[in-house]
Amino acid sequence: MKKIMMKTMLATVLLAGSISGQAGSAHATAAKPTAAPIMRDNLSKFGLVKDVELPVTVTAGGLSYTLEKIMIFDAKSKDAQALAKQYGYDLDGDQYFIWTKITVENKGTTIIQRNFKDLKYKWRLNFGDLSKGEAFNIMPSKLVYTENSKSALWTWVLKPGEKLSTYQGYLYSGDINYFKLSVDYNGQFVSKYIVEPEA
Repeated sequence: MKKIMMKTMLATVLLAGSISGQAGSAHATAAKPTAAPIMRDNLSKFGLVKDVELPVTVTAGGLSYTLEKIMIFDAKSKDAQALAKQYGYDLDGDQYFIWTKITVENKGTTIIQRNFKDLKYKWRLNFGDLSKGEAFNIMPSKLVYTENSKSALWTWVLKPGEKLSTYQGYLYSGDINYFKLSVDYNGQFVSKYIVEPEA
């Protein structure tokens, strides 16, 4: 009789420990934090469905441009006005302020730059009609002549092998029907649709 009672008590203790362990395991699993997805764009707000996910890289003539993130704000919104105040952007009269996070890299053998020595735009963002659908890159007046700023891009110089991760602001007014980025450098022009135009 004592043996039966001992076995019963032992079984109860083991079962309780097993359940407790499972509950502890389940609790540990439930408590484990899950990484929130990185918000890389708000294109869906404008009815755009991406054909490719960000980040997207386009390379032409030795210049590599990677679009990491893009946020399109109403120019009068709090977010747009806060960035304008922080960096000195003039948003008057425009419909949208576009804030991008980018990485540019010189994969060529000569210096690549945009400054008073070379004023040509190296990359472009298009959202609508070819004649008026290009976003206009604007300069942050509070960083005037600051070279290779990692906060908001003004002028930049990259030696062979160098890269720069930074932010860049644009103005745009008009329809947002698609989204294409292009790199134009050293005789090569390469484009990539993030959102293709509807057929």
